[in-house]
Amino acid sequence: MDIQDNRYVIRRKILTVLGQKFHVYDGRGILIGFSKQKAFRLKEDIRFYSDETMKQERLLIQARQVIDFAAAYDVVDCQSRQKIGVCRRKGWTSMVRDSWEILDEHDKPVANVSEDSMLMATLRRLFSNLIPQHYQITDTAGQKQAALRVRFNPFVYKMDVEIEPSATVHRGVILAAGILLAAIEGRQK
Repeated sequence: MDIQDNRYVIRRKILTVLGQKFHVYDGRGILIGFSKQKAFRLKEDIRFYSDETMKQERLLIQARQVIDFAAAYDVVDCQSRQKIGVCRRKGWTSMVRDSWEILDEHDKPVANVSEDSMLMATLRRLFSNLIPQHYQITDTAGQKQAALRVRFNPFVYKMDVEIEPSATVHRGVILAAGILLAAIEGRQK
């Protein structure tokens, strides 16, 4: 998946019957990805296509195990058929404050994804979606790689993804992390 922009919007329709639909737009508002996720799946398998016709698969995000508290999701570029990284949820840590780890294609840690603060995370869990989520992605040296911010909207879930121009983490994996946050963390609230 050719990802070169620094800004994206992930949009999830809230009022869908059985399953979720995601649209990903680049910084100019052009649709670059679409996914229709099936409901009631035991093993997450998120496939992103170039558009709503779902003819050209671009990105695959697939859980390694059926039900896993600290699930790991392989991220595959469908054009090259290569694994480009892994997003792994930190089980116990995510109970209070959403926390993920990004691994490279060889399963070595390269970055962390975390909710903005413990206080805000606690308030969100108490007051549902009234307080939108904000995440930071930092590499293992502490350098900011991206910021992900959910906009407050009771009808449509929108997440802004801003990738630092100097980001060393694969942009496709950063975008996959945003998609996972929208798909998994977003439905738990």
